[in-house]
Amino acid sequence: MVRLQKFLAEAGLASRRASEQIIAEGRVLVNGKKVSVLGTKVDADHDHITVDGQQVRPKRKIYVALHKPKGLVCSRKDELNRPTIYDLLPKEWSHLHSIGRLDYNSEGLLFLTNDGDLSLKLTHPRFGVHKIYVVGIEGRVEEQMLRQFVEGIYWGGEKLKAEKARLISASNSQSIVEMELAEGKYREVRRMFESQERTVKRLQRVQIGKIKLGELKPGKWRTLTEAEIKSLLR
Repeated sequence: MVRLQKFLAEAGLASRRASEQIIAEGRVLVNGKKVSVLGTKVDADHDHITVDGQQVRPKRKIYVALHKPKGLVCSRKDELNRPTIYDLLPKEWSHLHSIGRLDYNSEGLLFLTNDGDLSLKLTHPRFGVHKIYVVGIEGRVEEQMLRQFVEGIYWGGEKLKAEKARLISASNSQSIVEMELAEGKYREVRRMFESQERTVKRLQRVQIGKIKLGELKPGKWRTLTEAEIKSLLR
């Protein structure tokens, strides 16, 4: 069950505020009965909803997993004319929005959808959906540095914290670290290493919630399965 104004907005009829006005004007019928009370809940799959006599159908929700390559931005348009992730998708999906972002030089798993509820659950800190990154760092990284990240550090007036940090390999020229985060703060992984005067050479997100990047090739996409969608919405 969803609020009527939310249903109208998600169906693409109008914005949430404009939908409230349409309801207040008595232009909406639910199962043949006029509804003018805001907050009325409807069953989008079973109720017959019309506005000015025209049936309003729920918009089909789309869930896409994309392997974002390095060198693309997540915006629909870029002021510097750089290529965007939307260049990789069918044109009819240009209305989808990315859930969170990966910056221009980062790569890996990214979700796109037209489902606002899923976007909220994957980006709001209170839901704490974990994301896993594999990071290549110039020079040797010591275990003590990773323990600091798990305890939490303050950088740029903000606390940055990893849930887990594991050293995969280390040499004098390069180290590989796996980082697990529960929040999606702006450039959080890069800023952690910047605080220790370390340069990130490669950053790849390999997992969101229970869904892994797996064998999805750079620049390719796939739709999520019903089980995957349920695991994210749960």
